[in-house]
Order: sequence, then structure tokens, then C-alpha cells
Amino acid sequence: MAKEIQIHERLPLYKAIPLGLQHVFAMFGATVLVPFLTGLSPAIALLASGIGTIVFLLLTGSKIPAYLGSSFAYIGALTYFVQDQNNVGAAMAGAFTIGVIYILVYLLMTVVGTGWIHRIVPPVVSGPVVAIIGLSLTPVAANMASENWYLAIFTLAVAIFFSIFAKGFFKIIPILLAIIFGYIAAAIMGLVDYTLIKASTENILAFPVVFSETMPTFNKAAILMFAPLAFVTIIEDLGHMIVLGKITKSDPIKNPGFHRVILGNGVATGIGSFLGGPPLTTYGENIGVLAVTRVYSVFNIWIAAIIAIILSFVTPLQAAIMSIPTAVMGGVTILLFGMIGAAGLRTLIEAKVNFSHSKNLIIASVIFAVGIGVSSHGVAWATLAGIGLNLVLPEPAEEEE
Repeated sequence: MAKEIQIHERLPLYKAIPLGLQHVFAMFGATVLVPFLTGLSPAIALLASGIGTIVFLLLTGSKIPAYLGSSFAYIGALTYFVQDQNNVGAAMAGAFTIGVIYILVYLLMTVVGTGWIHRIVPPVVSGPVVAIIGLSLTPVAANMASENWYLAIFTLAVAIFFSIFAKGFFKIIPILLAIIFGYIAAAIMGLVDYTLIKASTENILAFPVVFSETMPTFNKAAILMFAPLAFVTIIEDLGHMIVLGKITKSDPIKNPGFHRVILGNGVATGIGSFLGGPPLTTYGENIGVLAVTRVYSVFNIWIAAIIAIILSFVTPLQAAIMSIPTAVMGGVTILLFGMIGAAGLRTLIEAKVNFSHSKNLIIASVIFAVGIGVSSHGVAWATLAGIGLNLVLPEPAEEEE
């Protein structure tokens, strides 16, 4: 079994840079997809995610190896104001509102503390929630892989091979190696579109920020549309912190504290709104990278954030990553999301949750059903359902085994 690299450890740059790049590949597709769908600038989204991640790391004391990327929860609201209303300023006012709500929740948590979170989210709740965070994303991975199953399976096989059989440094960069080999295979098969790369050479450096066009402008409708979604993504952040804790064998909810997570995410989103970027959230894709590689170093996340900022200005680099065939990314995300699902099942096993007790069985059943069955914010609703059932259902009496 490969040696685990802990959160506080720092590998030499010649190892840390490829590991950071691995995180960039994991987050890139989703981070630029949100602006593509909503009409915002992908370059600005990259810039906002890089700056936002650095802000998050600073405010959490570099104790949480999490990357912040574009949140899918706000696609509908962003699309309405950016594309339908042609009002980027209103959309950014909504994004800024999310940041303000996060900061208000942070202030509340500094008063009431965060110890109550573990009391209302015991392993019978956290285990299934962690599992559905991964499992609910697997249809996305499968859809990506379906672009070319042969290529996706080859890429997945390469990632598995290096994860199990590689030695030394190669063992901790299986995702990066799988993407490289998958890209080469795709090029041989004639599946790589070089159009964007050729076009990008005409304008190598681009400065994406135009403050006059992206500054938030007060808009009551935008504030009302965005505000309720903040509580959905706060719950999703909670789920991600539970996953991170299980994978890294730490407790980010306690140290540095979930309130610091909320503060970091809120300030990052607020800053991003002045750049013209979408609201940010912690990314399951990067958590999956941690699970596969067993390298939890925060230093690698710092490097990923810096690379993202550089990418936002260098168009050929953006184009090169965007030219990676969808099926290649589908192959690696099958493994990434599957590992998150397995981490949830591991939580249940290690906590020795007794499913002969009706309460435990009901809670897990409802979480799985809601989390996988509900298409819109299923993880958030499942988490709320699990917490609610855990609070209202009576503790089991001694039941017959």
C-alpha cells in the first residue's frame, strides 16, 4: 500500500507541480462548464476559482485540502440574468449575496459553535451522505464516457493500473498519467479536435477582467432568486467536509471548524462576484483525487490554484486542456466518483452501524433513495432528510437480531 502524504506535508516542487496539475485536470471541466452554460467568461471563472481557492486556504489556515470551483447549484439563476436578461451586474449581485449569507452563517456559528454538527450527523447519516455524493455524480461520468466507451475504458484501465501496480512517484499521479495516455490514444484514433489550440495561438495572452462590465449592481430580484440557494450549497459543503474527514482521517468540521469553511467559501465567492465569476463551492472531483492518490498535501492545492490563475491568462494552455476528449475525462471521473461512494460505505463499516435496527435502516434507505432519485440538489435534500429522521425517530430498543 502506498504511503499516505498528510495534509501538512510538503513534497519537493518537481513532485508537487504534477500533483497540482492533476487537481487542475480534475476540476477544469466542471469549472469552465458552468460559465459555458450560463454565458459567463470561462477565463474569468478560472481566475475566480484560483483566487477563491487561495482565499479559502488562507482563511482555513491551510488545514483543508479542498479546491473551490464553479458551483452547479446556481446555473439556473445565472442563466436567467446573464443570457435572458443580459444583466451580468444583477447576476453578480446575486453571487455577492451568497457570499454575504455565508459570512452571516459564519458569524452565527462562531456564537453557537460547531460541535452540534457531529451530534446531528452521526455515522448512520454521514456514511450514506458521503456515498451518494459520489454515486449521484456517476451518471455524469457515465455520460462523459459514453462519447467513446473504448477510449473511456482504456483511460480508466490506465488509472487503475498505475494506482495498483506503479512504484514510487508514478503511483501517486495515476489520474494525470491516465489523462496523458488517454489523450495520446485519442490522438491516434483521430478524436482530438485541435481547432481551439490553433485559434489560441493568434492571441496567446488574454486579460479577462473588465470590471465595468462585471461589478455587482443592486437587483432585488437577483438577491431573492440566489439567496435560498446558499443554504443548499452550505449543506453540500458540509457533506464534502465529512467526505474529506473520512478520506484524510482528519476532522475539518472541528479543526479548523466548519465555520471557517463557510467563511472561506463566502469570502471567495464575494471576491469572485467582483471579477464576474460564478459562486464557488468545494469540489468532489478533487476530493476523489485525494482518495485515489492518498496524497492529502494542501501545498498541492496551492499549486493547483496558481496554475488555474496562470491558465486564465494563457489561452493556448486553456485550449490544450479543453481539447481533451470528453471520453478521456469520463474514464477518470468514473474512478474518482466511485472512490467517494466507496468512502461512504467504508464509514458505515468502520463505525459498525447495526442495520438490524429499524432506525438505522430507515435513515440509510431514505438518504440513498432521495440522494440518487432527486435530480435537483438531491444530496442536500437527502442530508436534510437524514438529519431530520435521526432527530425524530426514537432510539432503537433491543431488537431481535
